[in-house]
Amino acid sequence: MQSVPVYLSEMAPAHLRGMLNIGFQLMITIGILAAELINYGTNKIKGGHGWRVSLALAAVPAVIITVGALFLPDTPNSLMERGHPEASRRMLRRIRGTDDIGEEYADLVAAREISKQVQHPWRNILMRKYRAQLTMAVLIPFFQQVSGINVINFYAPVLFETLGFKGDASLLSSVMTGGVLVLGSVVSMFTVDRLGRRKLFLQGGAQMLVSQIAVGTLIAVRFGTSGVGEMPRGYAAAVVLFICVYVAGFVWSWGALGWLVPSEIFPLEIRSAGQSITVSVNMLFTFVIAQAFLTMLCHMKFGLFYFFAGWVVIMTAFVALFLPETKNVPMEEMVLVWKGHWFWSRFIGDADDIHTGVNVLAST
Repeated sequence: MQSVPVYLSEMAPAHLRGMLNIGFQLMITIGILAAELINYGTNKIKGGHGWRVSLALAAVPAVIITVGALFLPDTPNSLMERGHPEASRRMLRRIRGTDDIGEEYADLVAAREISKQVQHPWRNILMRKYRAQLTMAVLIPFFQQVSGINVINFYAPVLFETLGFKGDASLLSSVMTGGVLVLGSVVSMFTVDRLGRRKLFLQGGAQMLVSQIAVGTLIAVRFGTSGVGEMPRGYAAAVVLFICVYVAGFVWSWGALGWLVPSEIFPLEIRSAGQSITVSVNMLFTFVIAQAFLTMLCHMKFGLFYFFAGWVVIMTAFVALFLPETKNVPMEEMVLVWKGHWFWSRFIGDADDIHTGVNVLAST
């Protein structure tokens, strides 16, 4: 969670960074779907031992990750930051497949010069000129979790049983949402570098909002404030449909971009601290939502979906106002994006706060 998004963003060329980074999200969704299918299958094991099989199989991807990591090369950015400029140049030439790397390499050199001056990245990220990046590091993962997606991911069987599905039917319904996660990730991979981050955020937010209001309203009509009632099969199918529409909207917007955007906006000197904050906030609110959901569902009932819909309105407005477009921008030139933004530009000084390869080439 800490390393992979940054690793992919640093290795990818700017014009393909979105697609390659979202490969991370695609693999997560494939893992979720695989887990749902395994749960569906192991639920049929007699004697109540299915959960042990399901849990033990998590060791398989863990072994693949551990062994596979031994064969991964370092990124040019990491090599440069650790004081290996020639190795960084060779790696950059290797992964780009060309000798025409002068401008990108100059960006890395400029980033390294700034990075050498930073002794305490955790202290430096609090500086005024990094206010935009720090804000995104906190709010993007926070918004990602309060969108309500983990209600679906963690408690889909419980939720569907509450809506009238029973036993295997509830597990099968969660398998359906897992399939939507995979398909949505594929859509995001092939559109993010053409449409841009902002369009996907805004479209996905609108789709999530409509779906959550629809689900909340459908449940309210049948169950009311008492939470007692019956849901006909066709009615339940409509609820599942809107949940799938919601999941699709999430996965190709906040699901994928919630990891992509933070991984590409931090300058080299605070990148490790910034990504650590992003992951920590994400995990913290994953825990909070997981612990609070069942209690909230019991007390708020259909209002829970309106609650999360309210957060979707806030986070979509935040993107519209405060997140600039980052597609096709080299990572070490991202400061120019913030400098050109109507709000964040006030936190960035002139030449002293802007260091890119352009400056290096000009000085030489």
